[in-house]
Amino acid sequence: MKPKKFPAFRTRLGVLFHSIRFRLVMWFTAILAIILCSFSAFLYYTQSRNLQEEAIHEIDRRVTGLVTNVQDALRQGSGQIAIPNGLLRDTDVFILLSPEGQILASQGPIPAQDAIQIVSAGLLAAPRTTESPAIYWTSPTSQNYAFIVTSVQSQVGINFLIIFGGILDPNALVRRFLLTLVAGCLLTLAVALAGGFWLADRAMRPVKTITQAARTIGETDLSRRLNMKSKDELGELANTFDAMLARLQAAFERQRQFVADASHELRTPLTIVNLETSRAIESHRSVQEYQHALSIIHNENNFMTSLVNDLLMLARMDAGQTTIEKTRLDLSDVAVETVERLTPLANRNEVTLEAGNLPETHILGDRQYLLQMLSNLVENAIKYTIGDKKRVRVETGQTDGTAWVRVSDSGPGIAPEHLPHLFDRFYRVDKARTRDTETESDLKSPSGSGLGLSIVQWIAQVHNGEVRVESTLGTGTTFEVRFKTV
Repeated sequence: MKPKKFPAFRTRLGVLFHSIRFRLVMWFTAILAIILCSFSAFLYYTQSRNLQEEAIHEIDRRVTGLVTNVQDALRQGSGQIAIPNGLLRDTDVFILLSPEGQILASQGPIPAQDAIQIVSAGLLAAPRTTESPAIYWTSPTSQNYAFIVTSVQSQVGINFLIIFGGILDPNALVRRFLLTLVAGCLLTLAVALAGGFWLADRAMRPVKTITQAARTIGETDLSRRLNMKSKDELGELANTFDAMLARLQAAFERQRQFVADASHELRTPLTIVNLETSRAIESHRSVQEYQHALSIIHNENNFMTSLVNDLLMLARMDAGQTTIEKTRLDLSDVAVETVERLTPLANRNEVTLEAGNLPETHILGDRQYLLQMLSNLVENAIKYTIGDKKRVRVETGQTDGTAWVRVSDSGPGIAPEHLPHLFDRFYRVDKARTRDTETESDLKSPSGSGLGLSIVQWIAQVHNGEVRVESTLGTGTTFEVRFKTV
């Protein structure tokens, strides 16, 4: 079992080392360590200098008393130098030298000859000057000594030398301060490391929530949301994730609805074709009946061809596979060509298709796509125009740098509740009018699939245009597409 657990532990450890949380904590700890080390070094340097200055000042004070006692003894001509109790410590070094270099008196843990060698090495490294009555040296021994060399004049004017050495830090304050700084820095870094991991884990918890949600959300479960209330960057990320899920859910729902509607639209003509062919081959029928059946089949074939072409165009539009070649053109020419092409269809449906005012209006656009857009609007108007005076009017114009083309009909109008959905795919205003209920007269003008206005809107949008619709029940409907002029 252990060999199986070790790779899993190593994998988790590798994930931890490569995580943002670990890198954030390490960077934070490294920066804190640099700051602490710099500040601690500054404190250690300043405090050690202060303690050294205080220790030298204390040594100076004691040397002054020592010099006074030695000078008094020399002037009295005493053969022995008596140092009062308390003036010298057990760790102090005291050496009295005659002008000839003989050791007259010595005391301390360092032998006199060794102390003299230390002082001589210090004199060679830094010669005395007349401005400095005393010189300080530190020995390389474990106890950091400072040596002072000063002269004492006897009663007859003979100069004697006093070498005095004292420990700079007898209580090891500097060492203890250094240990305190090191321990404090290590403890602070340990606390910062633990606290950093805790804070990083808490700060990255929303990321874990987002990750887990992304793993569990599938195509059939796009309704889930994070609903994070925080207003920081992670909260903004979660809200963006929720918005993305909402868009994906809407896209999948549109796709499912699109497939269902397309299947329904194709099923109806296929069923009609199947019924007509079955009815025609069941028994011998007259020529008129065969012609009627073939007319129905031909009409349904045309409908399916148009539907498949529209579906293919919409699929290419959604995939971004269409190529728009914009050139400078006259919108009125497109309107005139549309009227000429669709006049036979209007005559067959007993609709008067007329061209209104068509002044020159120049825009940047793709002529073929604009022709298809306008044809869809005119065909749609012809299909649903009713009444005694069935009329469809096409006109263009320009207002304040905006070009427009307008298609008006005298149809029954559209109720206000249907207007927001006119450009939805497979949407029909008259739900009762389906292909299953068409009569023979409807074969001349088959009902649409509900894709024409969707294509119109797409073409307008790729030309940076806008489609507007106004309708009054019982009066008619007007579609207007606006573009920028050039």
